[in-house]
Amino acid sequence: MSRYFTKILFGLMPFFALAQSEPIDLSQKHTVEYKEKYGLRVGADISKLVLSFADEDYTGLELVGDYRLTQKLYLAAEIGNETKKQDETLLNTLLYDYETSGSYIKAGVDVNTYTNWYGMNNAITIGGRYAFASFTQTLNDYSLYETNQFFNEEFLPGENPNREFSGLSASWLEFVVGAKVELFANIFVGMSARLGFLITNTEDEQFPNLWIPGFNKVTDGSNFGVNYNYSISYFIPLYKKSKKKQPKAEQ
Repeated sequence: MSRYFTKILFGLMPFFALAQSEPIDLSQKHTVEYKEKYGLRVGADISKLVLSFADEDYTGLELVGDYRLTQKLYLAAEIGNETKKQDETLLNTLLYDYETSGSYIKAGVDVNTYTNWYGMNNAITIGGRYAFASFTQTLNDYSLYETNQFFNEEFLPGENPNREFSGLSASWLEFVVGAKVELFANIFVGMSARLGFLITNTEDEQFPNLWIPGFNKVTDGSNFGVNYNYSISYFIPLYKKSKKKQPKAEQ
């Protein structure tokens, strides 16, 4: 029996020698891939909702959304409606009291400049928008400064209060800087600062556009405006793309 096993052992020795001659590859292979989510993110500007409850002279709603095209590039848009009542006084005399109401839409792109850790979905973005607003203004009450009076020059009540100016419109470009943070799975909070530049401003000759929905206050002699956005949104995953995990630097 022992002679039989000895023959088998000597017969297998060439195979053991061949196996020993093959090099053993101990290097680590980086084959881990991470599936990044692509889809639509929709939400609302919570600051306008809070202001609508806190300020009786303001009502507003803005819906926000973006769609991820590539790892860094997003299509983005906002659509909203605002109504704001304002007045201006001088030495306890009412100069004018007016209300602006209308809708707007903004569309453009955002670029994510933030490099996320593996598996994160936060963003620090820069981008731009083209915006258009259509609105009406109602001059509720106003005063006129009468200089032709013989004794006392003073403000007199306007002859035609509650005048409505319709068919007003404006368009502008916005430069946007913002950030979005994923608090929970697919739930994001974000904020952005926006610098607008008026391109067109269609107004009535009898009363200027002092405030434009989506643009904010119009400053005399300047085409620039500033506004802000604070949002909460939900991400709807539609599909995934593979992103190969970056290998660590060799020690």
